Amino acid sequence: MDPTTVVILSALIIGLIYGSVGLVSGFCMMSSLRGWWAQGDGRLVRTYALAMGVAIAASQLLVAAGLVDLGKSIYLQPSFSAPVMFFGGLLFGYGMVLSNGCGSRALVLLGRGNLRSFLVVVVLGIFAEITLKGLIAPARIAMVQASQMTVAINSVPAVLTDFGLAAPQARMIAASVLAAALIIFAFSHAPFRRSFGQIIAGLIVGGLVAAGWYATGHLGADDFNPTPVTSLTFIAPIADALQYVMLSTGSTLNFGIVTVFGVFAGSLLTALVTGRFQFEGYQSPQHMLRSACGAALMGTGGVMAFGCSVGQGLTGLSTLSLSSLIAIAGILLGTGAGLRGALRVRPLAPA
Repeated sequence: MDPTTVVILSALIIGLIYGSVGLVSGFCMMSSLRGWWAQGDGRLVRTYALAMGVAIAASQLLVAAGLVDLGKSIYLQPSFSAPVMFFGGLLFGYGMVLSNGCGSRALVLLGRGNLRSFLVVVVLGIFAEITLKGLIAPARIAMVQASQMTVAINSVPAVLTDFGLAAPQARMIAASVLAAALIIFAFSHAPFRRSFGQIIAGLIVGGLVAAGWYATGHLGADDFNPTPVTSLTFIAPIADALQYVMLSTGSTLNFGIVTVFGVFAGSLLTALVTGRFQFEGYQSPQHMLRSACGAALMGTGGVMAFGCSVGQGLTGLSTLSLSSLIAIAGILLGTGAGLRGALRVRPLAPA
């Protein structure tokens, strides 16, 4: 098979696995933080931490082995706008609380028959496209141009090399320390250690991030028809998938589009096999409006932040990019504002 076909098939497999694991385990940053901060249940946030640690370790091992050049990804570019990425993260995080989940979670729940998630996916995709290429794009581009900077140090290993360490040593130390800290945090929680399913979910999702890098950066390597080096992310791919569904003539499939289709299919198949499929809808017009507003914020903010809770929180972090840390900080603060404090998103009154 040619490299493009291999990448497409890899994306389908990765999406199917993510959709199935996401449905069974409830993998979601927003649910993790809500359980930890508001309900005192730290198991899901440990699952996310484990996935982060595994993604960092596995991805950096691929780099050390010379199999993938993460410098070709969008996360390690020398020029970026820290204010725009941080502000985009804030919007995404708050929108995630309004919509009760991120884009990837909406895809998973849609496969289970949750019709609320259909609205979230569609609105998110539309606003992502508006921000990428439509009405909001000129304002976004102007903000980026006004605040963008070019830096010589754009990753955690680069910071260490500035202190005299060789690049391979700096990468090994940075990856080892961050991955170990996240994994230790995960397993320091006794209830998590007893949650075998959550442990498996964290290991699998972290491994899928590295699998995406390997598929696009190694299996898809072709000097004549290069494939963008990327992995799991859902904002721009959801927008591209919606556009492909509407205007597929003349369009081509790519890793992101097929991953989106795969996540939905994996969740749907798992829901049907396990008896979890059940149609669900909105309780009130206010509930619908809140979800739509949250999806709009996620679509707009996700584009500005160069990713979502998965695209930056897992995939971007696995590159050890400093800009990803800025975006993640914005996402966490936006989520925190939605879950706690004066701007907390309050439960809706029963219809």
